[in-house]
Amino acid sequence: MNALKKLTGGLYFGEGPRWHDGKLWFSDFYSHKVMTLNENNLLETVCEVPNQPSGLGWLPNGDLLIVSMLDRKILRYSNGQISVHADLSEYVTHKCNDMVVSKDGTAYVGNFGMEDAGENLNSTHLMIVKSDGSVLKGPDKILFPNGTVITEDGKKLIVAETLGAKLTSFDIDEKGELTNRKLWARTSPVFSLLIIRFLSALGFDLSKVDFSKYSKNLHVPDGICLDEKDGIWIASPTTNAVVRIEKGGNITDTIKTPKGAFACMLGGKERKTLYVILSNSSDPEEAQLSPEGEIHSIEVDIPGTGKP
Repeated sequence: MNALKKLTGGLYFGEGPRWHDGKLWFSDFYSHKVMTLNENNLLETVCEVPNQPSGLGWLPNGDLLIVSMLDRKILRYSNGQISVHADLSEYVTHKCNDMVVSKDGTAYVGNFGMEDAGENLNSTHLMIVKSDGSVLKGPDKILFPNGTVITEDGKKLIVAETLGAKLTSFDIDEKGELTNRKLWARTSPVFSLLIIRFLSALGFDLSKVDFSKYSKNLHVPDGICLDEKDGIWIASPTTNAVVRIEKGGNITDTIKTPKGAFACMLGGKERKTLYVILSNSSDPEEAQLSPEGEIHSIEVDIPGTGKP
């Protein structure tokens, strides 16, 4: 496996990377921009979202869906215009974040479940938004739902529970609803969850904590992506790494990163390019001080599959 290669910098806090139409699409939280990076590593702004963009996905007709974090809405970008596709503010009280959109246009949207790092940790719901914009409450008792993938056959959804230090799977039924919850893999030893909860309750920025003091394997999953052999790459900001994990928890690959890894995506012509978005911190005040976020890439052996 080759070494990580820096492609670009100057981001405030990149999130939600997607490979679409030969480009890497992503959100930069604190510049309020949805952007693309082409194969020549040139950045372009697609649109601006005043209330902070996050997860991205596409409807069957090609319209772009964007999570607007602070006002808890799903926006629709079509022909250069932004409109409201769905309003989740009636259903969730904290910031919305990552999202995956299925082939039929059903969006599955996470939210923080808490406002700030020092707030008591609460579980929350995944939200389901149908292609017509109608909203359903999905499964509850999820600890900070974050990166989410859908298998190629469209029958299974796997979500990263960041503060649960695990990946959880659901079956997708004919109505697009989620059933049959199962533990897919723990990303850290069980005792690590107690450490995460304790430090979160004390108000620590988890991206700044040296978890090697507690465990060398305390991987907290943020963004994730799926490959053709059913492995999942997780971005782990707590260990400055992207890690490939199999169902049941076996870790096959660990790639160290020069700063916190918050999101990842398999793309490129053969979907064998692993893109990794890095940042010094997830703390809003610190991240907004200077644009030090970066995008790196590395070639891997197994191509990506499924959604996103």
